[in-house]
Amino acid sequence: MPSSLVIDSSKLLAARQLTLAFAESATAGRAVAEFSMTEDSGVLLKGGLVCYDACLKESVLGVPAEIIKKYTPESAEVTQELAHRLKSLIASDIQVAITGLTTPGGSETPEKPVGTMFIHLVMKDKSIGVREVFSGSAEEIVLKTVDKVAQLLLMHVM
Repeated sequence: MPSSLVIDSSKLLAARQLTLAFAESATAGRAVAEFSMTEDSGVLLKGGLVCYDACLKESVLGVPAEIIKKYTPESAEVTQELAHRLKSLIASDIQVAITGLTTPGGSETPEKPVGTMFIHLVMKDKSIGVREVFSGSAEEIVLKTVDKVAQLLLMHVM
């Protein structure tokens, strides 16, 4: 069952007649899944793309390889590119991109430990990037990230 934050943000988007699309890496479709279980999903959720591997960020969403190489696939810069490029693939009022590190073996460093998640929202004239570091299991990190997306929607759609 979706969290109260996801349910509340879905109600708000539906009330405002706004649609939503996702480009997900680290959350691997979980954000779309959580939003799809709300009663308002049919009117607000357009869909999502899972671009877990960097090659899909390049080939499907068109993120330049140089940006991925310079900043890593799990970075604020790549997440911003994903959000801005998503609208050309899925028409929606709000585009959300998510990358990050839920398990070891990616681009983690002492400055960017496992649990570091990047979220970028694009809506109308707003472009909002957020970096959070969550603790817990991979699933807990993913669910905390989905809740952060919902919280950002509640804050910025008002």
